[in-house]
Amino acid sequence: MMLSLSLRLRPHTFPLLSPLSTTSQPAKRASLTFRNPYSSSPRMSSSSAFPQQVIEHIVLFKVREGTEQSKVNAMMSGLNGLNSLDQVLYLTAGPVLRSASSLFSFTHMLHSRYSTKDDLSAYSAHPEHLRVVRETGLPICEDIMAVDWIADGFSGPLAPPPESALKVSFLKLKEDLGDAVKDEVLGVIRGIKDGPAAVEQLTCGENFSPARAKGFSVASLAVFKGVAEMEAAESNKELVESRKEKVREYLDGVIVIDFVVPGSSSNL
Repeated sequence: MMLSLSLRLRPHTFPLLSPLSTTSQPAKRASLTFRNPYSSSPRMSSSSAFPQQVIEHIVLFKVREGTEQSKVNAMMSGLNGLNSLDQVLYLTAGPVLRSASSLFSFTHMLHSRYSTKDDLSAYSAHPEHLRVVRETGLPICEDIMAVDWIADGFSGPLAPPPESALKVSFLKLKEDLGDAVKDEVLGVIRGIKDGPAAVEQLTCGENFSPARAKGFSVASLAVFKGVAEMEAAESNKELVESRKEKVREYLDGVIVIDFVVPGSSSNL
């Protein structure tokens, strides 16, 4: 969601280097073709066989320590309910499995997908979205950030299956490095999909909402079949270190979030 959650009221291992409750919601959209793997009928239909581009939207929350669980549950329920808004292709929210950063410690995450930037903006400004943020999110969160990027050449399911493990990585590049360096970093990230790790789906791109992202400018999302597969990918220390060396000199900060897509019976 747009950082209505970041006060616009309208976020172990290295991402590139290893290379994150409630019910996960199915994807939907009338303008695209997508078959929900848990449904016998298509949820989308059009002349386009599959979206070539989606907008990724990640919001990270740090709930205040000592917050009543009922209030956390209310926030998660409200966020997941936003999946019903017309602009949303896919949306799920829940607790993070691990949050790795020297400066930030996030407790919950929202992941959603949209067809266009305009759809994301319309979602952000929707009265129901604003209400959920105002009434359930802001009162209990001490920190919120969000990152948005365009996932070109998108492939795979719009809705990662329940129990999938997501590794979300945000990179803060040093100042004045230029587009060539940014392209190099993105190239290293994209190379993860071609490696031996069992990455089911990978998207990455430059954040297009810099005012809401604490200076983090490059983002990626890797989807694994489950936590075991994600951890197996991280165990290849030699590969992890080789990726790290390729980009280490360009970075001023890294945030890595591991998240398990909730199933229908998941607890908050």
